Amino acid sequence: MQAISKVSSAASFLRCSRKLTSQPYVSPCVRQLNLRKGYVCGVMKLFSSPLKTLCGAGKSAPVSRFCSVSNVSSSLQIELVIGSAVDRERIPGIDIALKDGDKWVFAGHEVHVLDTPGHTIGHISFYFPGARAIFTGDTLFSLSCGKLFEGTPEQMLASLQRIVSLPDDTSVYCGHEYTLSNSKFALSIEPTNEVLQSYAAYVAEQRDKKLPTIPTTMKMEKACNPFLRTGNADIRRALGIAEAADEAEALGIIRRAKDNFKA
Repeated sequence: MQAISKVSSAASFLRCSRKLTSQPYVSPCVRQLNLRKGYVCGVMKLFSSPLKTLCGAGKSAPVSRFCSVSNVSSSLQIELVIGSAVDRERIPGIDIALKDGDKWVFAGHEVHVLDTPGHTIGHISFYFPGARAIFTGDTLFSLSCGKLFEGTPEQMLASLQRIVSLPDDTSVYCGHEYTLSNSKFALSIEPTNEVLQSYAAYVAEQRDKKLPTIPTTMKMEKACNPFLRTGNADIRRALGIAEAADEAEALGIIRRAKDNFKA
């Protein structure tokens, strides 16, 4: 996710805001931006539509292009890009640049912006402390983490440690429904984890019914996600990770194993 270069963190938290309030909501600053630019107010429909990739690696595209692939009327002429301040110089056209520590109010809920690099350099996440929810984009998935497209294992580890420091009852909304395939990898390196076994069975049942597995909880991820448990002896033995290897090195090895895993 390219500084929300896929805009997945922003769009997913707006789309999933139905969990936090009875109706989708666009913050006042977004409304004002649309009015100032003279755009027709269609942002709510845009963000409630199925998300399409807006940007590839190192590229960006106006949100107006999204309309043409998601059956939103092109007459809306929406062009709103929300991104990380870290990426402002390399991603042209960012309308709202967010940085670590920024706080704002969305649907009556305070939102904290967290820098969570690793998948990309400019990745950010959104934490709702009052609602005990975090939108992690492509940094933390259920039972996995994002590929290291731009960042290092050290950066990803620091980002995951920051996220995992949140309360156990925090709901985790990630950017993709990858949990089923992630569960197969997790079981392959830790088959005796009973909590993981139970969760994997639940995940398979949900997907068989074509139901989502997201949100997950921080408590579940701490118990089952191999990328949050890089010091676990069973995982290290399964992948031949030396006892002396630090957590960042272990995370890098786990990530490479996941990249090469065939379910």
